[in-house]
Amino acid sequence: MKIFNFGSINIDHVYQVPHLVKAGETLSASTYQTVLGGKGANQSIAIALAGAEVQHIGKLCILDEQYKEQMQKIGVDCQHIQLVDEASGHAMIQVDSKGENAIVLYAGANQSNSEQELKQALSTAEEDDWLLLQNETNNVALAIEVAHQQGLQVAYNPAPVSAQAQDVDPQHVDLLFVNQVEAAAISDCDELGDQIQYFAEHWPHTDVILTLGKEGALWLHQQQVMKTDAFDVTPVDTTAAGDTFIGFFLAGFAQGQDVETALYKASAAAAICVQCNGASCSIPSLEQVELLLSEIE
Repeated sequence: MKIFNFGSINIDHVYQVPHLVKAGETLSASTYQTVLGGKGANQSIAIALAGAEVQHIGKLCILDEQYKEQMQKIGVDCQHIQLVDEASGHAMIQVDSKGENAIVLYAGANQSNSEQELKQALSTAEEDDWLLLQNETNNVALAIEVAHQQGLQVAYNPAPVSAQAQDVDPQHVDLLFVNQVEAAAISDCDELGDQIQYFAEHWPHTDVILTLGKEGALWLHQQQVMKTDAFDVTPVDTTAAGDTFIGFFLAGFAQGQDVETALYKASAAAAICVQCNGASCSIPSLEQVELLLSEIE
């Protein structure tokens, strides 16, 4: 069983500044760092660290090959990551002394994936394999259709919320990951009970994982609901927590774990992630998750 992840790879340029820059102002940063990010890359890293085989489908600028090598060292199969002349997806992030930020995001090469490239990358997939997608690349609906035609199981995280989700056929999605903001946008409902009813009526074929932050997460299948509580920790940085949850859940579920176990381990992984600064670098290993669970038990 393999998980193919058609997802974004972003390079975050992070500047620590005394305050967020104003129009016409030139401001000196006290620190600067570049960090591998993007929902797609984060989720692939989480899947690999959770012990599942994952092949990432995406694009990077040829000048950023080091980030492909970084993913490979973690355990992600990068044979379908193309190095191109176009600029990589990237974000320019200011962080001030109070922790507030301002972000400029450029999608870059993440938006240049063709139908032929997708079909070629999925040509070796088998019927028990999975395709995972997010909304930070182009041709999401097309990729889902290609996967469906090949008999793959499809997991979809419609984040960030965009019009792409409207083109996706719910009948072709086996597993949907949404947080409360995404659930509200898709269902046009603000109340949790109404959202649950919406997914039961409009996504009846799909298992829905609805994450609730510190309140835990729900598994929805038609009229069935299962809840897992979040771990009681003090968060330092919630960046990549959702991606960590998704990666660990899918890795476990695709390898045969029951829903309750997969939810529990995914919640533990997210709890470890939020206690560390950074994005991909804060994603824990399976060994760290199992150690946490053994200490609790």
